[in-house]
Amino acid sequence: MTELNETGVNTPLQTYNEAVDWINGLIPFGIRPGLERIIELMSRLGNPHQRLKFIHVAGTNGKGSTCAFLTSVLLQAGYDVGTFTSPYITKFTNRFQYNGEDIPEETLLKLSNRLHPLVHDMADTELGSPTMFEVSTALALLYYAEECYPDVVVWETGLGGRMDVTNIVTPVVSIITNIGMDHTDVLGDTIELIASEKAGIIKPGVPVVTLATQPEAVKVIEETAERLRSTVYLAGRQFTYHRLDSDEKGQSIHFTGPFRELDVRIRMQGVHQCDNAAGALMVLELLRQYMAFMLDEEDILLGMEHAFWAGRFEKVIDEPRIVLDGAHNPEGAESLAKSIIDVYPHNKLNLMMGMLANKHHEAYLQHILPLVDTLILTEPDFRRKMDAADLLQIVERVRPAIGKPELEIIVEPEWAKALDLLKSRTEAEDLGVVSGTLYLIADVRAALLHQTDSEKGW
Repeated sequence: MTELNETGVNTPLQTYNEAVDWINGLIPFGIRPGLERIIELMSRLGNPHQRLKFIHVAGTNGKGSTCAFLTSVLLQAGYDVGTFTSPYITKFTNRFQYNGEDIPEETLLKLSNRLHPLVHDMADTELGSPTMFEVSTALALLYYAEECYPDVVVWETGLGGRMDVTNIVTPVVSIITNIGMDHTDVLGDTIELIASEKAGIIKPGVPVVTLATQPEAVKVIEETAERLRSTVYLAGRQFTYHRLDSDEKGQSIHFTGPFRELDVRIRMQGVHQCDNAAGALMVLELLRQYMAFMLDEEDILLGMEHAFWAGRFEKVIDEPRIVLDGAHNPEGAESLAKSIIDVYPHNKLNLMMGMLANKHHEAYLQHILPLVDTLILTEPDFRRKMDAADLLQIVERVRPAIGKPELEIIVEPEWAKALDLLKSRTEAEDLGVVSGTLYLIADVRAALLHQTDSEKGW
C-alpha cells in the first residue's frame, strides 16, 4: 500500500529499511552488463549525470583505496566531493558519500521513492527491470546532481568498465589501477579480454592514468586511447615512483611526475598501496595542471597521509594481532603475502578465509599458503558462498605442490566460531589474518569492533 507525503506524492516505501530491502530485492535480476536500462532511467530523470564532474576509477584491485586517496586530498584542498564505491563494509549508505559522510537515511528513502515507479514501469517494457546496481547507480547520480552538488564525484566502476553501468558518465579524467584475473566469467579469461573491458571507460579526449604492467594489457589500453585521441599516463613511463621506507605506522614513496616530484607519506599498508598512491597522485597532478584544480602541495601531502580504506590490510585489534584484508583473487593474494612479510614480523601465521563460489581459488592459495601455519576455512554469510568443504578440496589439491605437509587445517563453516578459533590460537608473537570475500571481512570487522549497525553486502 502506498501513502501520500505532505506534497501529495505517492511514497510506496515508508522507511529506510524498506527502501534498502526494495533495492536489494532487485538482486535476483543479477549482473546484466549493458547500458540500455541506465540510459533509459537517466533519460526519464532528465539526465542528471550530465551536470556533474567525475573521476572514473576502474581496475581489478585497488579501486577503493585509489578512491580513498583521491577523496581525502580533494577534501583537504577544500573541495566538496561525492564518492561512489562498492561493495560496502558496514552499511548500505556507505556507498553514497558526500564530503566523507554517508547519504542521510531520509534522503536515500526520498530518492528511492522517486525511482520506485520508474523501475516498475521499466519492468513492463522489453528492457526489463533495472538491476540492484543500476538502481543504486541511478540513486547516486540523483543524490549528487539534485541534493548535495559536489564539485567532483570520485566514481568507482562496479564490474569491468565498457559495459558497466557507471560508464554512462563522461569523466574529466579516468584511471585504470591494474589488470588481473578476476570476474573471468563475465569479463573474459585472458588479460587482453579483461583489459579491453576495463579500457572501455576511456572517453574521447579524456586523459587516462594506468598502473597496468602486463605488455598485453598496456597494448590494449594504449590502442584504445589512441583511437579515441586520449592521452595515456603510464606508470613507469610518464610517471615513476619508488618506496622510501615503511613501518607499522605507514610508508613513504618518492613520486616523479611530468610536472614535479613529491615525497609522500601514507598510512595504508602494503607495497600495493604505493602503486595506488602513485596512480592517485598522477590523477591529482592532471587535475591541477590541466583542469584548474587548486591543489597545494601541503594539502596533497596531508590528504594522502590521512587517507583510509576499511578492510584493506587493516589491523583492527592488537591483542591478539589481527589484520583484515579483502584479497579475493590471485593478484590480491600476492600483494597480501608480500605485505605480511614486509610489515608484520611474526612467529606463526594463522589465516582464516572464506570465499564466494564463482571464483578460481587455486592461484590465490598458491600465493598465500606457503606463509601459513594454521588455516581456518569458513563460509561468508552470503547467498553465493563457497562451502568450506569445497574450499578444503581445493586446498588439498594445491598443498602438495607448495610442500606444506605440516600445515594445520581447521574447517569451521560458522564464521563467528571460526573467528573465536582464530583469536584463541593467535598468541602474542603470532599474526592472525582474515582474508577472502569482503562479505566475510564486513561481518568479522563489525564483530571485532563491536559495531551493532553493520548491514554489509553488495
